[in-house]
Amino acid sequence: MNARSGGRRPGAGVGATAPAARPAASASEEPAPDDALAEAWLSELGAQQRYSDHTIAAYRRDLRALQRCFPGQPLDALGEAQIRQALGRLHASGLQPRSLARALAAWRSYYEWRAPAAGLTRNPAHGVRAPRIPHSLPKALSVDQAQALLDRSHLPPAETPVERRDMAMFEILYSGGLRLSELVGLDWRPVRAPGHVSHSWILADEGEAVVRGKGGKTRIVPLGRQALSALRAWLEVRDGMLNPRSDEDAQAALFLGERGLRIGPRVVQLRLQALAQRVGLPLHVHPHSLRHSFASHLLQSAQDLRAVQELLGHANISTTQIYTRLDFQHLAASYDQAHPRARRKTED
Repeated sequence: MNARSGGRRPGAGVGATAPAARPAASASEEPAPDDALAEAWLSELGAQQRYSDHTIAAYRRDLRALQRCFPGQPLDALGEAQIRQALGRLHASGLQPRSLARALAAWRSYYEWRAPAAGLTRNPAHGVRAPRIPHSLPKALSVDQAQALLDRSHLPPAETPVERRDMAMFEILYSGGLRLSELVGLDWRPVRAPGHVSHSWILADEGEAVVRGKGGKTRIVPLGRQALSALRAWLEVRDGMLNPRSDEDAQAALFLGERGLRIGPRVVQLRLQALAQRVGLPLHVHPHSLRHSFASHLLQSAQDLRAVQELLGHANISTTQIYTRLDFQHLAASYDQAHPRARRKTED
């Protein structure tokens, strides 16, 4: 997750290890405890930045880990040296590079938010580098596996409201390359009301989805014919799953759970894995697998890295370039199978 900008003041250094002096609090104005400040920040990430519950829970754990490294010291009093020390302690405790990088991103983002109000002249986590993360290739389905999953191979057509909902969700994940948090955040139409303002929604007539992704960036993604067909089949029965006492968020939500509220990420994960098992796919299928499959299959066909970057909502093209490695692996496997001399065994 990218850190938020605006926490550092122009010209502030990042190399010093001691924090700048804080304005003295008046006798009648005590500073809020760290826990209350952390919860205020996390609430803002959820309400305004639309971070997923999973990310917010992870960031909460990361801030508490930082607090445990320096018991009795307020977070505002920590400097760059302490941030480096905390990262070293977590590494020594067995935390892997990816988790360390996420923890550092959480700390950096917190201090970007906190610095102006605390009178800090710099973000103490800004100059600390995250450990190098080994580049693992994303787990993508083959084209045949994706077709078997979405065609419900050897299964009856989706008829019940829950089955129609599931197929619409999975088709949109694959057709639009959405993140799981983006999928569950979709509304069935744009809403602007006192109790709810849409950030992401479907434009079925235009065959598009307006998606607010990481960093609050909005993009428009096209939806294919199969996704639109599954979407219309779901919308025919959606209102039947709506709870009459649902709040405005649920009234606007595109996908609903069985209690008539906006569907949760965990439900999507479990339903997708259950379908993968029913159609006989010999691997664990996660919602992000469909996003990876979307990118890989599109790149294999179109060979347009910049277009894939835009559709995925990647801020940097280097993030998208990992799919070129996945595409090369696909080509190499095809070469090994098809070329007459690719795997020729030498004879003694």
